[in-house]
Amino acid sequence: MLETKSSPHTDTNTSTKADTLAGSVVSSSAPQKIYDVVVVGAGPIGLATAIGLRKRGIENVLVIDQTRAFRQVGQTLDLLPNGLQALKYLDSNAYEEVKKTGLGLLNPKQSNDQKTVKPTQGQQPPKTSPQWAYKDLKGQIIRSTSLSFDDWFKDYGEGRVSISWYNLQTTLRQLLPQDRVKANHRCINVVNEPENGCVRIDCVADTEIEANPYAYWIDGQKDNDTQPQNSDIAPQEIATKSIRAKLIVAADGINSTVRKLLYTDSEYHDFAQPEYSGFAAIFCMEIAEIAKELWTKLEEDFFQDSPLVTITNDEISGNYVCIKNIRIILFRRPTGELGYIIHLALPLDSLQGKSETSLIDLALQELQKANFPNALKQLVRISPPAKMQQRPYYIHRATISDSLQVSNNPEGNPGKIPPAWSVGRIVLVGDAAHGMPPFMAQGANQGLEDALAVATLIAKIAEENNWDDTQAIAKAFEKYECLRRPLIAYIQQATLERSPYSSDKQWQEYNQQVYRRNFAQFIEALL
Repeated sequence: MLETKSSPHTDTNTSTKADTLAGSVVSSSAPQKIYDVVVVGAGPIGLATAIGLRKRGIENVLVIDQTRAFRQVGQTLDLLPNGLQALKYLDSNAYEEVKKTGLGLLNPKQSNDQKTVKPTQGQQPPKTSPQWAYKDLKGQIIRSTSLSFDDWFKDYGEGRVSISWYNLQTTLRQLLPQDRVKANHRCINVVNEPENGCVRIDCVADTEIEANPYAYWIDGQKDNDTQPQNSDIAPQEIATKSIRAKLIVAADGINSTVRKLLYTDSEYHDFAQPEYSGFAAIFCMEIAEIAKELWTKLEEDFFQDSPLVTITNDEISGNYVCIKNIRIILFRRPTGELGYIIHLALPLDSLQGKSETSLIDLALQELQKANFPNALKQLVRISPPAKMQQRPYYIHRATISDSLQVSNNPEGNPGKIPPAWSVGRIVLVGDAAHGMPPFMAQGANQGLEDALAVATLIAKIAEENNWDDTQAIAKAFEKYECLRRPLIAYIQQATLERSPYSSDKQWQEYNQQVYRRNFAQFIEALL
């Protein structure tokens, strides 16, 4: 485990601790291979970082992940213009493959005379570009956003792609040599070895992995971490082992093990684990059969040819919107099933340990308090309990200020300065550095921007042969953080306050700052 000093940016002589975790044994055999870079976390951001490094000639790279096997987890995410541009600059081939794999959102039509509506196959896409409609409780449109790649490309110089997390992970993983991405490597310790000019990662293989309470949807009170099904890589039988690298990129998500190891026993211990954001989601994967009368009501009042619609109790006054804390997103799958996600502000203890039926009751209670229409409450009421999930949203704040606190989040620490995103030879990227709720769909997109920045800076370290120059490494990672943290702070604030939605002017300002980034200038600033 690494000890942090008072100034992680400039302290390059980080001392070591000889604390081996109980039950693990680290062998001290013959000298091992030292990788140039080890990426911890084989999610899309970690994989994109590795792809970017190899594209820049750094092939001595290894990606490790604690998962026993790569499996179908995660929901659909949106890659927006800034994320796609970052991926294109990382590796144009990766960009093309992801764009090709991206899922198009169709707009299925239902037409039958039965008492209930069932999914139909072979639906035809709409003739016009599908829209994500944002509506009030009466079904009046506040604004709408095109789901078309071409429409976004026309407006921002780059498109958008909807793709499942697993498909994105798989597409990127297939662009790396198979032997350079290792599952079943759970990091338990990180030790600086200045005498070897590297960092040592101690890993174990697990037959049982603790469920991650931060990153994935939870099915009521059920244990959601069973043996993977339909896995394409079998679990590996390996003993505790050590891996050494000149640099470590920690892309291991909101519940980052590397982050915990860096900050738990330091003055930054309050920031070692993610903080509850004050917001959560209740999710119904699908409702396969809906009474025709209810379906007609939902179609006429809300969907109206949109495959995706957000209904909110926000109040509209002129050109401004008063943002409230609850909204329901209705979606139709390409095969016709209907589902929803309810985003709402809740104390964490009101959500934990809830059964599937209790989740339905909680959702109905919150919709009732917010005066949502009966059709939406009726839809929630008929939700199949087996399809119900919940997810608290966590955050690693890029900055701490009163404006980022929410009324039901007493865990916030205003006034404390968050730690640096790097310590010596280790740098945090993506959710491990600045995870946030998905309201503005910027988690993965900002992670891809991190990957581009870090890959560019590490390539410069390699080009100048500065692998042993700890000051040069510290300056490179400090530059990464200085360029990235202000934008992350802005996006986190916009996410928690939903401020871009409050007026057309703010929406345009947000789009300009986030979607119309000049990545050529960004890379020039890095170099």
